[in-house]
Amino acid sequence: MEVQDLVDSLRNRIRAMNTLWERAVSDLTLDQVNHHERAGVLPLAFSFSHYIRAQDQSISGPFLGELPLWVSGGWAAKVGVSVDDMGREQTVAEMEQLRFAGMEAWKAYQAEVIARTAKVLETVNAGALGEVLMPKLPPNMQNIFCGIVIGPDAPLRKLEVLECFVYQHGLRHMGEVEHARALVGLGGMTS
Repeated sequence: MEVQDLVDSLRNRIRAMNTLWERAVSDLTLDQVNHHERAGVLPLAFSFSHYIRAQDQSISGPFLGELPLWVSGGWAAKVGVSVDDMGREQTVAEMEQLRFAGMEAWKAYQAEVIARTAKVLETVNAGALGEVLMPKLPPNMQNIFCGIVIGPDAPLRKLEVLECFVYQHGLRHMGEVEHARALVGLGGMTS
């Protein structure tokens, strides 16, 4: 297998995963995305906000050297989020309160993030994926999934940003989304 085959595989996996995110949001209503099943359970709005904003950050900074679209486009106000945090440092109880006021605005933001990611994926090559972004993750990131993948003393490369923060992270949260869609009466995105 050639290195280019691995790069193409990563591109294809991210594209396929983003197709699931597009399908997942396509038929959601505002009431459904904001549905709160019970205490201790996060609404769909959390999963969408947490992951799509993480994808936005992962592409905007490391690959483009730009602010996330969330910030540069003023999307917090457009979407009308009730909690403008990613949820990594907040408690479940705090993030249970996250709601969207504008579903169409959210769909527009998500579409921009996915389009930006697709554009970056077109330019990614093995050399770029090998670029080191940090010699090692800081202590507060050692126990996150990517920290487990790369180990405590390994560098964070652009490869891990795409593999861990975009692809694997997106699939992990897609499971939540599919389950939560079932709770509001919708189906999954694949058969």
